[in-house]
Amino acid sequence: MRETTSMTKRKALSEEVREAIAASPKSRYRISKEMGGFSQAVLSRFMSGASGLSMSTLDELARVLDLHVVAGNPPRKRRST
Repeated sequence: MRETTSMTKRKALSEEVREAIAASPKSRYRISKEMGGFSQAVLSRFMSGASGLSMSTLDELARVLDLHVVAGNPPRKRRST
């Protein structure tokens, strides 16, 4: 008998950050301003997938949006018996 597993492909960190920006109640304008006047054009290119962001920019973005990276797999839900 052949065992099959359904593995879900993990999202790229950049995609997770894009989703966090989109889900934020802050506008992109406000995010840019809170990042010390970060370029809205650069943020727009990142959101469209046309470019990436440096680690220092990601650090600042994480500060503004209160983002935290959690390593590893999320805990599995236990089945109730």
